[in-house]
Amino acid sequence: MHPKRLLLSATLGLGTAIATPAFAAPDVGGVVSGYANLAHAMYEDSLFTARNLELAVDKLIAAPTEANLAAARAAWRSARAPYQQTEVFRFGNPEVDDWEGKVNAWPLDEGLIDYVNVDHYGAESDENPYYTANIIANPRLKVGGKTIDASTIDKALIGETLNEIDGIESNVARGYHAIEFLLWGQDLNGTGPGAGNRPATDFDPANCTGGHCERRAAYLKAATGLLIDDLAEITAAWGADGAIRTRLDGGDPKAALTAMVTGMGSLSYGELAGERMKLGLMLHDPEEEHDCFSDNTHWSHFYDVRGIHNVYLGQYRRVDGRNVAVPGLTDLVAAANPTADEDMRAKLAASLARFQILADTAERGESYDQLIGSGNKAGNAIVRAAIDSLVDQTKAIDGVVAALGLDKIEFEGSDSLDAPDKVGK
Repeated sequence: MHPKRLLLSATLGLGTAIATPAFAAPDVGGVVSGYANLAHAMYEDSLFTARNLELAVDKLIAAPTEANLAAARAAWRSARAPYQQTEVFRFGNPEVDDWEGKVNAWPLDEGLIDYVNVDHYGAESDENPYYTANIIANPRLKVGGKTIDASTIDKALIGETLNEIDGIESNVARGYHAIEFLLWGQDLNGTGPGAGNRPATDFDPANCTGGHCERRAAYLKAATGLLIDDLAEITAAWGADGAIRTRLDGGDPKAALTAMVTGMGSLSYGELAGERMKLGLMLHDPEEEHDCFSDNTHWSHFYDVRGIHNVYLGQYRRVDGRNVAVPGLTDLVAAANPTADEDMRAKLAASLARFQILADTAERGESYDQLIGSGNKAGNAIVRAAIDSLVDQTKAIDGVVAALGLDKIEFEGSDSLDAPDKVGK
């Protein structure tokens, strides 16, 4: 793709109808190949928008103004839209699941990276000795007998030394959410209005706020570059000679269909409905918000749902406006059991409508962390309805499994859905 800067509208593709595919003869091989083509297009768009983010970050570092910070934040939001649509490829493909933690690990203990408000965040953690390590402020750090030389902030320090240091998953040093924290800072508003509000002067050595502005800029630059490297890796894996495509093309078509449906069901149920939504709603906890620094969670959730649609229907709208249409699971299911296909398509339309309501509500000024707040009955109801639509959708996916003659699939679960009495204990 041409490297010109292109910022993706947050609402790109919202008007795309669930159209009836035009593929007359269902063919398993064509559906599997189309699945790989969709994945490659989505990851390629993720890579393209990450490169646009890098252009905006470079401009911010060169001229740290509020306007340039706003532009970098807009580029980050735009980069999230195609990436979130790829999450449907995660659970059925072990290569993606192994890789995903490099770019979208969450939640993170942000005090590892930079300064935090300890009144809000806390000064220490029994589980994490690096809870307030603040690498940006400390070129050399000794924790638990281990000395870290952080005099040079680069990709190697972030990706190889800091990320998940000591095997602690919340030590997230790389990926979208580390970059999000650097661009927005902490959201100190709880379930009240407002996102993070880091000033542009945090990146300005001449008028530095927050201290260590050159090191903060270096961290942001290196983390963005590392994100691009990671996305280039996974894009290539789905390419013509890539490892994932080669496995799918050369493997059992039934196993490939199982991977496709596993990704849809596990994302729909355990991951999105459960861990990312129901848990936070039960606890009324803004720390359980996925894009918690930027208040972008409504769009992250929306595009997760859009990704499930893409795979079933064989459709994707690219960031440059092109529509990709390939044979989809719908073609196979409609041929085998038209009723199951109609039910799946109806449930997809219902979930998208619920998440459109959630997104529209947030865009009108009531962000996701406010919607899940204690006492917000109307907001809670909007989130609960979206969760319920995902549970209904997953039941329809069970019908897809049966129609395709696949062995029963155990989708990812969540205590918040399956054993709510265990939550918080």
